Amino acid sequence: MTPERTARPLANGEPIIELRQLVKTFRNGAGEFPVLKSLDLTLHRGEFVAIVGKSGSGKSTLLNMITGIDHPTSGTVLVDGIDIYALSESKRARWRGRNVGIVFQFFQLLPMLTLLENVMLPMDYAEHGEFADRPARALDLLAQVGLEMQAHKLPGAVSTGQQQAAAIARALANDPAVIVADEATGNLDTRSAETIVRLFERLAQAGKTIALVTHDPALAAHTTRTVVISDGELVDEMLARALPYLPHRRLLDATRLLARLRFEPGAPILAQGQPVEFLYVIGSGRVRVVRKGHERRLQHLAELGPGDHFGEVELVNGGTALASIQAASDSPVELVALPRHELSRLLQDLPQASEALAQTAELRLRHNQGAGRAA
Repeated sequence: MTPERTARPLANGEPIIELRQLVKTFRNGAGEFPVLKSLDLTLHRGEFVAIVGKSGSGKSTLLNMITGIDHPTSGTVLVDGIDIYALSESKRARWRGRNVGIVFQFFQLLPMLTLLENVMLPMDYAEHGEFADRPARALDLLAQVGLEMQAHKLPGAVSTGQQQAAAIARALANDPAVIVADEATGNLDTRSAETIVRLFERLAQAGKTIALVTHDPALAAHTTRTVVISDGELVDEMLARALPYLPHRRLLDATRLLARLRFEPGAPILAQGQPVEFLYVIGSGRVRVVRKGHERRLQHLAELGPGDHFGEVELVNGGTALASIQAASDSPVELVALPRHELSRLLQDLPQASEALAQTAELRLRHNQGAGRAA
């Protein structure tokens, strides 16, 4: 019932990007094609977020909504409290230049300008700072990405990794609160990609909000949060973390079937000996895992938090709850619960996923047994 690691928090700081009931539908001669379907999503200041999904799932369209490049069919996009689609096209373009840094997969550096001049361009466009100060600021930004010695070279004279680093320096030119990157490492070798991701990590630690679209699960592992989009809808994040081995489409099916539960501080959730009919995943708050031992004394086995799950041991091995679960005494607990029969259906024809869940259950059963002996 306990995880082998402590889950990372899903929110860091105050909300900075809020998508509310966002819909995007494309129209052509064949009719309407929905790309985004009533999305609700909040990103927080200082988060480094990976947005993952198969080609055509809506990832790039989602980024275009955040940056104000495209226009939603309906819904609201708030960035740092501003309803960006309430602005006119010209005002939204000026807002974007000052508040959002965009890193493209193919860099989009102007080939006839030096790296220094490329980094200065957004400052000139947004009239950021004094004109005479812009070269020094551009050089400082290039130094931050390790390119101060390449500042006066043309893009074609440096490596692809260095071009992408220069593109990130350009995205930082106007000190934006939000940086979005669409497959920013897709054309880089492994070493260059890791350098770029470490740079994003440092920017997030400095308070920037980073939204990175990627197909690479190894890169997503470096982020503080992963948002999974499938067929224009968002997969429940807690479920995706609990069952990472399920294909996105089945995770989306499971999201639609989840029960959402809330328990007040100290409330019982599951009693030892009670039949277990759900896989439970913690969305917020914390729970205590306790078990009656010798002479009916309670043994404290573990405390679980957001992203952790319980119930998998009993679902895999059968039988009743091996321990009691109760909400911690200091705050409410919000859970999502997936019924046993739905979990079984989702795992059909996926022997590797079933084996992964069984291995998790075995590891956690051993952990509980060890914690009980120690108590």
